[in-house]
Order: sequence, then structure tokens, then C-alpha cells
Amino acid sequence: MIDFKDILYKVNINAVVGSTDVFIRNIAFDSRKIAISDAFVAIKGSLVDGHDYIDLAIKQGAMVVVCEIMPHNFNPKVTYVQVQDATRALAIMASNYYGSPSKNLKLVGVTGTNGKTTIATLLYQLFKNAGYKVGLLSTVKVMVDNIEYKATHTTPDSLTINRYLKEMNEEGVEFCFMEVSSHGIHQNRTEALHFEGGIFTNLSHDHLDYHDTFAEYRDVKKSFFDKLPSEAFALVNADDKNGMVMLQNTVARKYTYALKSYADYRAQILENQFSGLLLKVEDAEVWTRLIGEFNAYNVLAIYATAELLGLEKVEILRLISELESVSGRFQYLISEDKITAIVDYAHTPDALQNVLETINSIRTKNEELITVVGCGGDRDKTKRPKMGNIASVLSTKVIFTSDNPRSEVPETIIEEIEAGVDPVNYKKTLSIVDRKQAIKTACQLANANDIILIAGKGHETYQEVNGKRHDFDDYKIVQEFLTQLQK
Repeated sequence: MIDFKDILYKVNINAVVGSTDVFIRNIAFDSRKIAISDAFVAIKGSLVDGHDYIDLAIKQGAMVVVCEIMPHNFNPKVTYVQVQDATRALAIMASNYYGSPSKNLKLVGVTGTNGKTTIATLLYQLFKNAGYKVGLLSTVKVMVDNIEYKATHTTPDSLTINRYLKEMNEEGVEFCFMEVSSHGIHQNRTEALHFEGGIFTNLSHDHLDYHDTFAEYRDVKKSFFDKLPSEAFALVNADDKNGMVMLQNTVARKYTYALKSYADYRAQILENQFSGLLLKVEDAEVWTRLIGEFNAYNVLAIYATAELLGLEKVEILRLISELESVSGRFQYLISEDKITAIVDYAHTPDALQNVLETINSIRTKNEELITVVGCGGDRDKTKRPKMGNIASVLSTKVIFTSDNPRSEVPETIIEEIEAGVDPVNYKKTLSIVDRKQAIKTACQLANANDIILIAGKGHETYQEVNGKRHDFDDYKIVQEFLTQLQK
């Protein structure tokens, strides 16, 4: 049990009915999880308003209700606290409840459109290999040093974040690397967290189903850097035109990295092959198994972050050479018939273009490049024709198929992708709604030395159709078909 008034420290309160000097067991924003002596926080969501469930939460035993709009009738046994913003209040309360765990380790947030998972995961891997106890909060998984948990969101809710951070404290974790999504920032999930540093990767077309405009999407990302403390570092990609925007109002220590511009940390690509990259980072050369220009940026961000966190330069370069690729990020296999299959999470126009340009920069052009790609349902529709155009321009053959259709009709999504294809490229394209059949067809079309790119789902091991998730792993499926079709 914990005194509720201590949990309210730094919460902006408008009004209170009842006493805050009560002891509670837990905090929840889902009425179904409320038990006796809990505090219920009523959140206005996009689909559900928690205020509609206040009575239910009280029936289940809530002693405290935190809300933005006070109910008409008060239960004399319950304390009501009115706040301006319930999501912000929840984040502050969560931090207080778990003892401000982010202050007991060095937490680094990674934000941007592409590269968040790769950078956060590889920083986790690098610091583990350096002998530290490390935490990871990512799209793919959550790691509390060596303990692995399945991830459900890119940025979890604030209660979940602080619960994991508290567990990291108990395990003696020294560093934690965290993906910070625009949704998470906008919904105040990172409020009240103490960051040692923030990394900005890049900004391109994504999430405009959630953010009304690109400017709003950019400004939400920027607000993360605006809130960094003066002792933290802000590291941004200077080659992205939005990089310097992120630094405009931050009081954090400012650093830049780039391949093409003047920056505090610079790198040059000396070799780019399917086996990896040879980079010149500042004045030293390093070989990495990561592939492509976009990964050169990721490696440079990792190098800069590790140095800012106190590691020695020579040691960082050695550790970079040992890094292994992240699941579903340019993950490839080569069949006995010399067909290369690449699985990548690329689900935005910019990410798809980066991957295809990387492949085209490495291949000899004597091979076919067969791309299998779709777009997720119930998400930003404006990127669909852009991705159709990019895939058709940069591939020799394209198969448009389903991604996670969710509640949308798959055929409609594919038609919207096809709308971006220039007539000159029509002959390159096929449409196969069933993703498994689309992957099989790509394997059947491929000959020795050809390259198959399966884009969009990457690490995901499911496909969501009409609200139901079915087992589906791009990597396992293409591996199975290539084995069956060995010529």
C-alpha cells in the first residue's frame, strides 16, 4: 500500500473531492483491471472514454478516481481528483508510484520515422557486449538485462514503462535504450521520465492517419527534445532537413551526425556489399555486418551515442564490428540455388526506397529484383500510392499483396497502392491478395542470383485480418518455399 498524496507529487490538480490522504494498492486506466483499494485514471481515448467507466471502476473497488471531467454524483467513500490532462497525470503518477525508476539508470530515447528499432536494439547489444547490465524497450521486444518480454507497442503505456524500469533497477541495469514513437510522445507516455539523452534518426511520410499534418508529426517529435534536461544530450541526423529543427528549443547538449554534411560525428562508406559495410568513422575504419547507407547512419548514431555515454572510441569500434543484424531488418538468406531473399520491415515510402536503393547499389543489374509489398489496413492511406510508385520504379518485378489488412478490404488497399504506378511500369506488376501465395509466386519467378525483397512486416510473426491475428512469418515462409523449389 502507498499513500496516494505521495503519488500526486507534481501532478497539476484542478480540484479535489474527498481526502488524498488515503492508501492505495495499484493504479489502472482500464476499469477491467481495477481491484479493491486501487486508483482509477479515466483517459479519453480515440475509441473509448474512460469517464464512461468510472461507476464500474468504483463497483470493482476503486478508492480514488482521477479524471478530467468530474461526475455529477459523488460516492462519499471515494476520492475524486480533477486534472487538466489525465494522460500526463497518469505518467507522473506512474513514475511516483514506482519510485522514479528512470533516475536510477541512464535512459536514452530514440525517435524518428525509420531506424528506431535498429539503433535501440544494437545499442542494447553493444553495451551488453561491453559488459554492462542493459535494458531495452523496443517494437520487437523488451529486455530487462537477460530477461525477455514480448512487446505490444513501440512505446508502451506509462505504467508499463515505469514497471519495466523499476524491474531494471532491481536487476542492477545501468543503461536502457528506448524507442520513442510519435504516438507515445503525443499521449504523454514519456512524461516524467528522466532521459540521459535523445537521438533523432530522420523524418519522412508516416502516421498521417493519426497526425493531421506532417508539420504536426514533426512538432510532436520535436517536443521530445524540447523537454530534455540541460544535463542530457540531443543527438540528431544533420543530413535530414528536420535534424536542426529538433535542436531549436532544447536546453540539452547539442550534437550532430552525418554522412554528407558537416557534423560533430562523421562517417564515409568505403565499401557496401551484401556481406556488410566498410566505414571510415572519423579517422578509423570499421567493418560491420549491417548493410546499406541507411545502416551507415544507424552505425554512426550508435558510435556517437556510445561515446557520449562514456565508452572509449577504440572499444566502440571493436564492439560495432561484432554487432549482428536485428530481426526483420534487412534479414537475408541465400538458397542453394543462389537466390537471395531479404525480409525487411520497410513500411513507409522512405524506408522502402532506402532498402530498394541499397539492393540496387549492390547488385550487378544482371539479376531480377522481385519485390513483394503491401500496406497495412486502418493506417495512413496517403502513403499507399507512393509506395506503389517506388516499388514499381526500383524493382524489375513487383507483387502487390496484403500486409495486415485489419478491418479493411485487402483488394481495396491493393488498388490504392496500384494507383501510384506509372503506366510505363504496369507490365512489371502483379497483384496477389494472399500474402503466402504472393511469396510463393516470387520464389517461383526467381532464378539463380535473383533477389527477392519481402517488405512491410519484417519481425512480425502474425497477420491481422478482420481483427484476428494468424501465425505468419515472412522469413520462415520464404525459407520454406525456396527449400521446396530448389531446382
